[in-house]
Amino acid sequence: MISSKPTNPLPNPPLSALEALLAAQRPILDVRAETEFEQGALPNSANVPILNDKERARVGTTYKQQGSEAAQKVGHRLVSGEVRHARVAAWSKFVKDNPGALLICWRGGMRSQITEEWLREMGVSIERVPGGYKSLRQTCSQVLEHRATTKDWFVLAGQTGTAKTVVINQSTNSIDLEGVANHRGSAFGARLNGQPSPATFENQLAVNFLAHTHSSLLVEDESRTIGRLALPETWHQQMQTAPLILLEADQEFRIEHIREEYVVQPLQEGEPASHLARRYGDALDRIARRLGGVNHREIKLLLEEAFEDKRPHEDWIASLLARYYDPMYDFQLKKKEKRIIFRGDHASVYDFLSDRGHGAEPLTPHHDR
Repeated sequence: MISSKPTNPLPNPPLSALEALLAAQRPILDVRAETEFEQGALPNSANVPILNDKERARVGTTYKQQGSEAAQKVGHRLVSGEVRHARVAAWSKFVKDNPGALLICWRGGMRSQITEEWLREMGVSIERVPGGYKSLRQTCSQVLEHRATTKDWFVLAGQTGTAKTVVINQSTNSIDLEGVANHRGSAFGARLNGQPSPATFENQLAVNFLAHTHSSLLVEDESRTIGRLALPETWHQQMQTAPLILLEADQEFRIEHIREEYVVQPLQEGEPASHLARRYGDALDRIARRLGGVNHREIKLLLEEAFEDKRPHEDWIASLLARYYDPMYDFQLKKKEKRIIFRGDHASVYDFLSDRGHGAEPLTPHHDR
């Protein structure tokens, strides 16, 4: 059995200046264009472009055809008068509403320099980040690649529906991987508002890691991918060898937890029942080959009848657990058994985590059954 004592992680090097900025999680005014921001953003950042997508495209075309000076003139002409006034007003409001805010563009060059200058003319000061988003993004990538081994990793495992994510979120030195990915990790785990871009996901992981001050780190057992997002290879490697804490719960608890999380909550958040039924039907179709034809048809009928109020949701959930998730889990667990350092119900796991400084609190009344 693997020891539950620390494994002497590699020494944690001091934070660089940019790592310290990220760890502080200060608000960020990002003046890049919308598409740039969508492709990759930093936590706590707001996108208020100095040039929107269309304006940036025009400036770029002018730069290619006529050079830098002509491009600058086009940019100033596009962002002048009322347009400039509105953008400066939006920046000013952000800075006033977010003391200690930082300013970035792509490389910390002309766009953020002009933003800083226009704000200064209005009596508003803001700190510009050298190197802009590009340098912070590179720093995040380096953190993910090189700092993973500076902590003792522990992985919380358990069958589907044991409320592992709840335990993760109630522990003081954990990172909620599914929360950062905005996905519950299963074939049915997609959320209505979608997942972040890969770069945004990685940036958030890096910032969470830098802000994580404990010597040990607790994460939930995940495959390499959570939805369409891939965990950093260094993180995945750590998770494949880390000691396992196995959370156990009875079938009744698991079915009720899944019904609450996957049916009740989305409906309460405003997703139409017909849309939710279609999403879950599509999810079933994606795993049809692994389920087998008979299982797929029978579970899909149970699902459809539940959303038509002809039978309880517990029926399709129980069938899906028995025919798909539990057999798959049992097969995977056999390959991990030697890594298990503790197994037990919620109360026992909370005691185990608390004794080791993870500071978990008991489940809320809804889950405590």
